Amino acid sequence: MSTMAIDPATEGTINRIAVEIGRRQRRRWLAILVMAAAAAAVTAGLSLGAVGIPFVEVWAILSGVHAPADAVHAMVVMDLRLPRVITGLLIGASLALSGAALQGLMRNPLADPGLVGVASGAALGAVAVIVFASAWLAGWPGPVQRIALPLAAFGGGLATTLLIYRLAHRGSHTDIALLLLAGIAVNAVAGAVIGFAVFVSNDQQLRDLQFWMLGSLSGISRDGLLPPLAMMAVSVLGLWRLAGLLNGLSLGERDAHYLGFDTERSKRILVLLIALGVGAGVAVAGAIGFVGLIVPHLVRVVLGTDHRFVMPASALLGGALLVCADTVARLVVLPAELPIGIITSAIGGPFFLMLLIRHRRELAS
Repeated sequence: MSTMAIDPATEGTINRIAVEIGRRQRRRWLAILVMAAAAAAVTAGLSLGAVGIPFVEVWAILSGVHAPADAVHAMVVMDLRLPRVITGLLIGASLALSGAALQGLMRNPLADPGLVGVASGAALGAVAVIVFASAWLAGWPGPVQRIALPLAAFGGGLATTLLIYRLAHRGSHTDIALLLLAGIAVNAVAGAVIGFAVFVSNDQQLRDLQFWMLGSLSGISRDGLLPPLAMMAVSVLGLWRLAGLLNGLSLGERDAHYLGFDTERSKRILVLLIALGVGAGVAVAGAIGFVGLIVPHLVRVVLGTDHRFVMPASALLGGALLVCADTVARLVVLPAELPIGIITSAIGGPFFLMLLIRHRRELAS
């Protein structure tokens, strides 16, 4: 009995079709898992804490179908936990999207938003308010005092980003390697200034600095929250819409230019959107590391490098991860609360080492 031979071209086509079908199935399953993870994270964030509230009661309070049986539970959910969960979702999404965009821009899976100096600049602005301007602000009205720190943090992040971009811009060209080196230099200078501020701070200022620099959502309230949330929402939507551009840039700037993209203008927009999202997030919750590194890399392992799928999956997974980390930070040392940066660093540090080891093996092979 003879068998029909398949020519190599047909076999290659069949293999490509099989790979594409498998990839679509993975995308479908990952979309379901990520949406389920985000819903579970939101439910846990609203339900768990020093005051435990059953899941069914949480959704009854949110739906508003009937008056809640416990007015205290309704106040805890609506006034304390819901703003915190929404803020955590947006911060996680903006950090993850910024990381995905930066990795696509630099064509480096190990790139992180902190490398371009946004986080250190924002931390520097906040430290300046906590240590050097606290006495001066004491005489101002309460609303001014509440918005002074996030405003200074966002301004510091934006200023350092613009400075780094200016240093890396030569004529009509932006050198990505210079952008990275300038970010490292600015991080070092900002770290030195922050270290000096820690040295001259008093006990209360030192406690505030330590908690804020490790990141926390404990200070989230409705007052003054709308402007940074709006900034993060603009960053998330803007970066999401630039997925096609990132696909072009991943081929190289010359190829992206031939595809019709204005690469220089596109890089400026990307850098500003990254600064907007990360700076506003740091202004609200302090320095939270590794979310922008871990989440996009995990998504790329499963989905591949197509940013049309990487960006939305990263946004959902980043928001879910940060809300879960915040819930753990609230529960692990009750009645106290851990800084959320400790949780993300405990996850991200080993993961980053694993990436480095894997990258080293790939280079050696």
